[in-house]
Amino acid sequence: MRLIVWVILRRGIVTAVSTRPRSLMFSLAELTAATELVHSVMPPTPQYTWPLLRRRLGIETVVKHENHTPIGAFKIRGGLVFIDRLLRRRREVRGVVAATRGNHGQSVAFAATRAGLEAKIVVPLGNAREKNAAMRAWGAELIEAGEDFDQARARLPELAERYGYEIVPSFHPDLVTGVASYAYEWLTADRRLDVIFVPIGLGSGICGLIRTRDLLGLDTQIVGVVSQQANAYARSYAAGKVIPTLSADTFADGIATREPDSTALAMIRDGACDVVEVSEVEIADAIRVLHEDTHNLAEGAGAAALAGLIGQRQRWLGKRCGVVLCGGNLDRDWAAEVLGGGVPVPRRSRPIEQHWQADGD
Repeated sequence: MRLIVWVILRRGIVTAVSTRPRSLMFSLAELTAATELVHSVMPPTPQYTWPLLRRRLGIETVVKHENHTPIGAFKIRGGLVFIDRLLRRRREVRGVVAATRGNHGQSVAFAATRAGLEAKIVVPLGNAREKNAAMRAWGAELIEAGEDFDQARARLPELAERYGYEIVPSFHPDLVTGVASYAYEWLTADRRLDVIFVPIGLGSGICGLIRTRDLLGLDTQIVGVVSQQANAYARSYAAGKVIPTLSADTFADGIATREPDSTALAMIRDGACDVVEVSEVEIADAIRVLHEDTHNLAEGAGAAALAGLIGQRQRWLGKRCGVVLCGGNLDRDWAAEVLGGGVPVPRRSRPIEQHWQADGD
């Protein structure tokens, strides 16, 4: 869907003006600088065409392996650029706070610790144990609060004021610019993709992809993918306005968002051709397909893009298709359940009032 405002100038000349948010319109120079920063820490991730996927789907399918970063997910890119730019603006910053289901928190912990900053990360109660362990290993102090990501995020202003730290939001122009480095790697190496399927959490991955495609002058179509159990972005995309949902009960915790970001939504509505929903069964099936055909373990969000392509494959027969495997951080018990043919049930926690924890409180 491309939203264009037609403006009639005084002399009768008609011109088209994009409705995309100016804050996300980073330049090619800014993108290349962000990519260089990311590559000073990690190498580019690979993109592979897997023959077994082609045989299974009847489609040439290219997988961008963002599960091959130091934290096992694409988010590391945004954290590195955000922290670097933060310290260039305000060298007196001592620490940061962020909310996460796991991969954003790992990114913030990795980048903050590397820069000598303290990091306090808020996670929902019942969050993935292995993602929690990874965040602590990267140097973060974890705080448990809320039934889901959105409730955890609501605690950030209080914590930032208490400790005098900076908030690292889950969606921010600097995060988008950093994350877009995966798209720059991919689309400069492979300019022949007809479509790319990409999962939507809060929107940094798809927005970075949209802007990078446009900067490179490509015609690649972009399809966002969400879970049917966390479909706020799909509903909002269709309605043309933010429509929150009351729940986001998906085991694909990286895309378990109840309330879309309005800036991200505007970018997606302008630059994506569709946003599709996939079921929990389809996500689990896609994890198994990726494991069987590529021997890569994907988390739920990481498999969502492939699930979207599988559901839409008749539309894209004969085309060259890309899918973003955005992360591989799946806890062992859920991995065993999925690979054994099951579908995990999202973890639930007890009421927030019983479990608000903050270091020493």
